[in-house]
Amino acid sequence: MDSRKHPDEADSGRGFRPDIEGLRAVAIVAVLLCHAGVPFLAGGYVGVDVFFVISGFLITRLLLAELDGSGTISLRGFYARRAKRLLPLSAVLLATVGVLSMILLSPLRNTEVAGDIIASALYVANWHFAAQSVDYFAQGLEPSPVLHLWSLAIEEQFYVVWPGLMLAVTWFWRRRGRSIRPALWVALTAILVGSLVYGIALTDDKPAFAYFSTFARAWELGLGAALALAGTVRLSRLGAAALGWIGVAAIVYSSFAYTGNTTFPGTAALVPTLGAAALIFSGTALAASAGGVTGLRAGAGRLLSLAPVRYVGRISYSWYLWHWPFIIFAAAIWGPRLSVAAGLAAVAVSWVPTQLTHMLIEDPVRRAPALRRLPNRAIALGLACTVVALGVGIGLRDSQPTVRLAKLADVPGAAALVDQPVPQETATALRPNPLRARADRSRGYYSGCLVGIEGTNSNKCLFGNPEGDRTLILFGDSHAMQYFPALEELAENHDWRLIELTKAECPPEEIEVRSMVEDREYSQCDIWRQSALKRIEEGGGKNVTVVMSGDTVYVPYGPNGEELTGREAAEAMEAGYLRTLDRIEAAGPRTVVIRDTPASSKDVPSCVSEDIQHLKRCAFERPHEWEREYDVRAAKAHPTTHLIDLDDEICPSEVCRAVIGNALVYRDKSHLTATFARTLEPMIENDFREAGLL
Repeated sequence: MDSRKHPDEADSGRGFRPDIEGLRAVAIVAVLLCHAGVPFLAGGYVGVDVFFVISGFLITRLLLAELDGSGTISLRGFYARRAKRLLPLSAVLLATVGVLSMILLSPLRNTEVAGDIIASALYVANWHFAAQSVDYFAQGLEPSPVLHLWSLAIEEQFYVVWPGLMLAVTWFWRRRGRSIRPALWVALTAILVGSLVYGIALTDDKPAFAYFSTFARAWELGLGAALALAGTVRLSRLGAAALGWIGVAAIVYSSFAYTGNTTFPGTAALVPTLGAAALIFSGTALAASAGGVTGLRAGAGRLLSLAPVRYVGRISYSWYLWHWPFIIFAAAIWGPRLSVAAGLAAVAVSWVPTQLTHMLIEDPVRRAPALRRLPNRAIALGLACTVVALGVGIGLRDSQPTVRLAKLADVPGAAALVDQPVPQETATALRPNPLRARADRSRGYYSGCLVGIEGTNSNKCLFGNPEGDRTLILFGDSHAMQYFPALEELAENHDWRLIELTKAECPPEEIEVRSMVEDREYSQCDIWRQSALKRIEEGGGKNVTVVMSGDTVYVPYGPNGEELTGREAAEAMEAGYLRTLDRIEAAGPRTVVIRDTPASSKDVPSCVSEDIQHLKRCAFERPHEWEREYDVRAAKAHPTTHLIDLDDEICPSEVCRAVIGNALVYRDKSHLTATFARTLEPMIENDFREAGLL
């Protein structure tokens, strides 16, 4: 096995650390097995946190060695090393992802992946995915083949700041004739403490966003930097060995004990990161007391320094880059629910490009004498690689086939069902364009009437005739909001007022639910719902009709704060629905419940974007699930509530269609496009007439 130094250590002047190369192997194996779906290693994602600590240590050690040797830090040299280390291989990866996406993914997904590639090329992928993590309408999207590059973006953002900060502190304190080490400790402590406190608070409030946030993760890199700044601390050989094994135990424990439901990063990230720090610290102490990290047979460093372990650690960067796209593209070929065997096979196959690019690109580029001797060339190479990656993203986006946009006069939508008893199988033009379907939302949405996750009060959101003698109030979550176009047209036809009271993933029923986006309890929903109901009660009367609707896949909480599932959850949601209906009835308004929309197992616009000449394969059978029909049962059980069931228009003959009357029905898996929803107005108006509401 090759025992050459790691690129981040080769020029540090502090001695090669084979145990750290082995620690990289522990981290990458944990990540690979976790992503492959191995059930007992669901917490293997902590391997990324281990990488953060290692990177913080190695890079800071390199910078300190330069500072001690020359009295300064060459930023040009530093960024030249980072450029030749990272950018050529990442450019090859992004180019490969672009080509495979073009072959295997739909045009709509290619458009989305193109944006991901551009963000990755600019090393802002973490913020790109952080924005998606708090976007309710992005939750159903398939994972990106470059999602894993968020961690590299965080590292590089940290290293944009940290070397410059070290240089500034050095310059400032040396001018005053003072030692720079205490000043560096002050700066690093501020980063460590500030980032850790912020990360814990943000994880409690927005765990999905915190996961990708540089500010919530910087302390992990700072922890590694602190180890480098601390230098060698004397420990007994037995104490150092024990500390190393404690570190191993912490990493292994978190890999096995944590799951996707673990609130992370927050305080939970302390276990694997402190474990990695303990291992590194142990090795530093043993290097001073035992003649090297392998000098003690009982030490963890001895195991980590074995040649096979170090080999895996040596190729860890390449393997990290390649494994995730292979998993995602395997899912695109064989279906999103890959078996563990399929996941492991994808990871195993990804070793081939890993080894090839490690030998042909990674090693040769970082060892090239010309690039080492002339930093400007390395920087120019890095810029060229960035331009290539950006070009791939832009080219992928601009090369997608266009779908002719149908004229409004040629889009009867639901009205076409009278003359189209057989599902529409082809189209020459559609509205909206499937590549733009995500944005086909109602005027109410773009007027800010869908309250975000953090919001607790609706805006005025008044539409139609403000002086109308009848009032419609649309009340619920995004599945209620989707009917705004139809209700707006109904209000305009009859000169009514229309008020929209909607909030993202907050159902109208009075019950506490879990936030799917934030993956936590959802107190903002309870506060908003009470505010909305109070507004309904204050403006209530016989001339007010409240139209309610909502998604039916929420996880409610029981009386003791426990999460409910199955029949128990459905019964609790039904009871909550009835409480809301009773409360509105007591205030005077009539109530209408629109049955929840049938949901597809696949992204409908993505499917349609592949071939509008074969629309049948994008249709799906209407689901019948008792647990998801509690809104229907509640409406039927309430004597003064009228139920509107539009399933016959969306799913005629039990088949939910992708396109009806040249209108794309869904803009994702479960939300109707505003275009199609508007064509449902005649059906809703007919229901109102039958219920005596006109």
